[in-house]
Amino acid sequence: MLKIVDRYIVKKYLGTFGFMLILLSVVVLVIDVQQKIPRIETATAIDPKLNVTYFLIHFYPFWIVNLVMTFLSILVFISVIYFTSRMANNTEIVAVISSGASFHRFARPYLITSLLIAVISLIINHFVLPWANIKKNQLEAYTYNATAKEKVLGTAPVSAQLSTKEYVFINSWNKREKRGSGFVFQKFDKNRKMTYELKASDVVWDKDKKQFVLNSYTEKTINKNDAEKLSNGYDLKKSFGHDPDELFPNELLGQNKTTPELVKFIQRETEKGNSNLNAHLNELHQRTSMPISIIILTFLALSLSSQKKRGGLGINLALGISLAFVFVFSFEALKVVSENKSMSPALAMWFPNIVFFPLAAYLYIKRANQ
Repeated sequence: MLKIVDRYIVKKYLGTFGFMLILLSVVVLVIDVQQKIPRIETATAIDPKLNVTYFLIHFYPFWIVNLVMTFLSILVFISVIYFTSRMANNTEIVAVISSGASFHRFARPYLITSLLIAVISLIINHFVLPWANIKKNQLEAYTYNATAKEKVLGTAPVSAQLSTKEYVFINSWNKREKRGSGFVFQKFDKNRKMTYELKASDVVWDKDKKQFVLNSYTEKTINKNDAEKLSNGYDLKKSFGHDPDELFPNELLGQNKTTPELVKFIQRETEKGNSNLNAHLNELHQRTSMPISIIILTFLALSLSSQKKRGGLGINLALGISLAFVFVFSFEALKVVSENKSMSPALAMWFPNIVFFPLAAYLYIKRANQ
């Protein structure tokens, strides 16, 4: 009998979760497309192929994957509250417990299903989602408002620390066209004294040869006796080991890398002395903390909704949605706190789980002992 009940609960769990998943995807897709059509039309003026149909095929499928993985734990939480509340209102849970099964035994299919979803989510977060993000991030800036779009695609000063002794500065760099003006490369010795400087009026990235092409350049080498050696020319090809996206990363770069790639990137930037890595560290820790939250929120939802109470399904859903809002808001707020270096990324991305785990454990034990 219990095996039949297990299959019944797993079917309810996955069926409700699947329905919520499809419903969220369709509703959010329709709303977002309608809202962003004017911005997409602006992109069409820049490039005729960037029309609504193109975005529906080449952007929104990957955007939906990102959205679903971001809110997966909340979808699970609300799904469990919904179908468990219905079971409680129909006295199905009472019937199972009355047959001699303990509450712990009743909760076993919840554990198995949440573990399954969590493991799949872990794999997707670490290895599949970055591929989807690459596709999404190629076009996402065109859906931003003018200010945000200019920040991602427009022209701005950029700089990079190549090592503890080497620096690159570009006074005006266009991120979409990958060209700029006012290029400076400087090298220092261990005493922080400049030993070499390369300046160029214009710089452009050659994606075929994977090199920077410097125009109207001037080189200055400073010897130990402070004697300067000058040279100049019109065309110089220079490689700094990485493409512009790696040299001048934005917050989206971490999303595009699989976890092994992201770990190597963070290690490399740390060795270079780059201390502005909290956004990428947040991304790294969130890929694991969010799937773990699926298990925690499953048992929190089970504990809250497995008893028939006055108000029934409505009160449980209201409580569930409120807690879901607190959970999501805390993640987003802690990201900002971490990026401002007021909290370590590891603590920030695990803090909601640290808070919700004791709450879920307490309510589960309390429910099991009733």
